[in-house]
Amino acid sequence: MRTEQEDRPEPVWSCWNYWIAVPTGDQAGVMETLGLTESRPMTFAQAREMIDTAVHGGLDHQVYVSPEVDGRTLVIGPWCDPCDDERHEGVLRSCLALSARYARCQAYYFGEQGDGSAWLVAEHGSLVRRYAATDDDLPALGDPLPRERARLLRLGLPADLATASAEDLDEWAVEAVWLAPEIAASYGVTPHTLTEDTVVRGTGKLALTPDPTDHQN
Repeated sequence: MRTEQEDRPEPVWSCWNYWIAVPTGDQAGVMETLGLTESRPMTFAQAREMIDTAVHGGLDHQVYVSPEVDGRTLVIGPWCDPCDDERHEGVLRSCLALSARYARCQAYYFGEQGDGSAWLVAEHGSLVRRYAATDDDLPALGDPLPRERARLLRLGLPADLATASAEDLDEWAVEAVWLAPEIAASYGVTPHTLTEDTVVRGTGKLALTPDPTDHQN
């Protein structure tokens, strides 16, 4: 396995994927805002192994915080889930705080086996959009994003889903479960699109999440 000095970017991806993306190279500031504490440096290869373990039922108190990758910092792990019953409010608060500090922030969930998609977009401390194409009973907030509107138009569906028929909603549900990676890529690099050509500054970190009994996190 490569050392930190030999580290090269590669996808940090698994069966179920959860991440927060912030348009900054201020890794320390992102960690401070999220209440994360550093444990040790971590390579991309090590991160991929850790995330695969985490999403299959362990290490949910740890996340990978990337170095600056093409101008962004990625925080990856189940703790970042924007539609989880126990975490969605905390993730929303975190994204609002990060967007107030860095202008924009997004959080995503994507299941590789058709298990659903979710996206949360915040700008300048305000929520722009939250949508979950999952089994979670999470209400949509905000107006559809441009990528959502474009896909709805291509399908011949109404841009305002509140006016859609039951048949339209069923058609959209089939489409939306795959949409998170496309929406994420429209904002910049994602865990899935990391390659050896990705511009990297700094070192990735394995970080510990805040105490789960602290309901502010």
